[in-house]
Amino acid sequence: MTSLRQQIQIFWQNLPNPGALRWAAIFFGLSALSFLLSVAAAQIFFSLAGICYAIDLLRRPRVPSFPLIKLPLALFCFFTVLSIGWAENPTIGWTVVRKLTLFLIILLTVNLIVSVRHLTMIYQVMFVESAIAGLVAAVQFVVEYRQVRAEHPDQFYYYMTLFRVHGFMGHWMTFGGQQMLVSIALAAYLLLSTRGRPTTGPAKYWWIILVIVATSIVLNFTRGVWIGCGVASVYLVARWRPRLLWVLPALVVAGYLAAPSLLRERLGTVFHPSADPAIAVRFEMWRVGLAMIRRHPIVGVGPNNINEVYLTYLPPRTQPVAAWHEHLHDDYLQLAAERGLPCLIAWLWLMGALGWQILRIRRLLSRHGQSTWVADASLAGWLAFMAEGWFEFNFGTTPVLMVFLFMMSTPFAAEPLLTAGTRHDER
Repeated sequence: MTSLRQQIQIFWQNLPNPGALRWAAIFFGLSALSFLLSVAAAQIFFSLAGICYAIDLLRRPRVPSFPLIKLPLALFCFFTVLSIGWAENPTIGWTVVRKLTLFLIILLTVNLIVSVRHLTMIYQVMFVESAIAGLVAAVQFVVEYRQVRAEHPDQFYYYMTLFRVHGFMGHWMTFGGQQMLVSIALAAYLLLSTRGRPTTGPAKYWWIILVIVATSIVLNFTRGVWIGCGVASVYLVARWRPRLLWVLPALVVAGYLAAPSLLRERLGTVFHPSADPAIAVRFEMWRVGLAMIRRHPIVGVGPNNINEVYLTYLPPRTQPVAAWHEHLHDDYLQLAAERGLPCLIAWLWLMGALGWQILRIRRLLSRHGQSTWVADASLAGWLAFMAEGWFEFNFGTTPVLMVFLFMMSTPFAAEPLLTAGTRHDER
């Protein structure tokens, strides 16, 4: 086991030699390590990395590596920009266009990750950061629990779920989405990077970190995140020990029976949607979204314009459910309603192509006898993200999208490093 100082020295030695490219790699690493802590810092480092990488490309012209998703990505961007022209308020739609620059995370990940050790170190620091955020969330939960118990004992469930733990993020769904993705990567790291080797020594600490992160997800009370984690768990167990899949339903039942009443009530409201405003408003939003699609199937109502025209698409003399109406809490309906069906089709093509290419890389690494945990983490994260997307507009949440795009990019960075025989010890 190497010391932290030795790890830093190895990391520095593995960085590329040209000055601009080296600084690009450093800034991008800092950006990735800021995803869970500060969106502002992550974007600043991301911008600096992009500038340094552009300078290096000008000095040494070449074609950067990029996954085979260019056409669907270009179409998605094109239809997004096109839809602004028919928006009720085009001005606010341009913030969505600026968000398209986040796809450069894919470009930078693929071209600036210089070794598997480099990639693994970034992931490991993210795991630790996620645990720290989970501990902060646990403190937030205890404070809220005591306050609600003292001030609203007769409406305990309502107030405990009204404002939930959020770690370092500004909203609990953002925090939940990030923790979901990082926990999946950590689970893949523990289950699939140690195949054939005993999980002793330092691995024990990673299991403790996983427990902390998983606990923060439970305390987050976001059911869409729970569903995403469940889907990812099925995939990871199927890759790790397929014969243990039958244990998962038993664990779910046992967990439900052993859970505190607050958690059981949170799960039980799924079967009584009218009793939960969060579920009731989703049904209303989905009906509104379908009405928008029927009236504007080609270009939608415009990016970020859902709230601008929301009341127009409610039935006459109907009051909206008191809730957040800025988006429709559904990736699929949201993209079709605000940008049109062609944009949704392009997005589905993009996401499908991304998942298929990652699966191809996993098969390639497996044939070469290389570790597949990075590809498996990405595939499990992809499944979780798509599943949660039925209940939340996670694709439109910048902090979650940044983590997602980074995770989806890592197999493309790892493939040439592993298959070229430059694999380093990952543990």
